[in-house]
Amino acid sequence: MSTSNSDKKISLLRRRLLFSGLSLCLPALAKEEFATLHFIPAESSRVAQRSPSHHQSSRSGSRESVKRVMIDPGHGGKDPGAIGHRGSEEKHVVLEIAQNIRTLLKQHKGYDVKLTREVDEFIPLYKRIEIAHQHNADIFLSIHADGFTRPEAHGASVFALSTRGASSTLARYMASKENAADDFTDIDVQTRDTALQRVLFDLVQHRTIQDSLKLGQHIIRQVKAVHPMHSQHTEQAAFVVLKSPSVPSVLVETSFITNPNEEVLLGTQVFRMKIAHAIAGGIMRYFAHAVA
Repeated sequence: MSTSNSDKKISLLRRRLLFSGLSLCLPALAKEEFATLHFIPAESSRVAQRSPSHHQSSRSGSRESVKRVMIDPGHGGKDPGAIGHRGSEEKHVVLEIAQNIRTLLKQHKGYDVKLTREVDEFIPLYKRIEIAHQHNADIFLSIHADGFTRPEAHGASVFALSTRGASSTLARYMASKENAADDFTDIDVQTRDTALQRVLFDLVQHRTIQDSLKLGQHIIRQVKAVHPMHSQHTEQAAFVVLKSPSVPSVLVETSFITNPNEEVLLGTQVFRMKIAHAIAGGIMRYFAHAVA
């Protein structure tokens, strides 16, 4: 065996062990700090399904056949999300938009689309990430409707994860607000950061974030054709729900529900379908460019 082939096999083995360990630790990694983690070799079929070789081959295979999309309607249950001046609750609005996206994508051959929630129920943020991994998702989109302190704030926004601080004051504010959803959960993860865990996590996640930014830009190009954008580029901040180490993930704020005019828009089936159509178009363009 040549030295080159041997080095490649060793590198692949390291990546498999890395992803296997990370997959076991997703609930902890979803938190703002990293928990005390123990990397365990993949011994069960459940862990093997989340190994990089499986997930990456599944993703490359999906480019030719099935494209697995996980849509996450934000909030739910005891967490209503943002509330408009007329009493509209974000959790209900985004559930219908997410359902519309699924309906539109499933009209096209080769799309397997699932939702993290089908009804008005509360799901912790880390659990939403787990659901995406359990279904071997190729991409993950969390759907929201902005709430802000000033009612004049308007337009749609798209966010990806940042591990180096927020890209704007708004991005920092939105991440803080959306991450507060876990205040409703009863689960407490004791955390302790270590240098090794942070380095391993960053190495795996760097490529994922780059793909997330590409997905975000494709969505923005489609959305801005039908609705004003609050930001013309994909913003970045430390959103907990976007912290998958291997699945490109974005959070789409469809409009400001705290803006009186946009609250009215969000309350109409016409707008909910129009914004869903734009998001679905962005998803399809992302996959089309990934194959090209």
